Amino acid sequence: MKESAHLAISWLRSNAKKYQLTNAFGSFDLLDNTDIHLHFPAGAVTKDGPSAGVTIVTCLASLFSGRLVRSDVAMTGEITLRGLVLPVGGIKDKVLAAHRAGLKQVIIPRRNEKDLEGVPGNVQQDLSFVTASCLDEVLNAAFDGGFTVKTRPGLLNSKL
Repeated sequence: MKESAHLAISWLRSNAKKYQLTNAFGSFDLLDNTDIHLHFPAGAVTKDGPSAGVTIVTCLASLFSGRLVRSDVAMTGEITLRGLVLPVGGIKDKVLAAHRAGLKQVIIPRRNEKDLEGVPGNVQQDLSFVTASCLDEVLNAAFDGGFTVKTRPGLLNSKL
């Protein structure tokens, strides 16, 4: 969990201008005169930390942008410092839990798309799936109206 939180904060700090994220004082240096305390309940399992990477980034992006994340979205995925979304385990169980909770959209890593084959057809019909290979795609799916970014020319896509 701790590593996922550090990765999320580092990635957001390095992309604050791109996403127009500021702290309470209007600074793009998100930690300038700002403390962040992330608390995970006692039930959180340390080994499950990587799966929470996209969720931690999304929560912090919501905090620093002042925008609300859609209330009908579930997400999972490990992240890298470059903003890539890596595959995780337990997709079927996570999708079934989202369905039981009444959510409508599930964001999963693109490389986990094959794991949806194990999800019952009626569950797949009730849900909308977004497969993401980078955090840009996660943030665009998680917020109503997407998440506007200032693009950088010459940005290369990774094959990971």
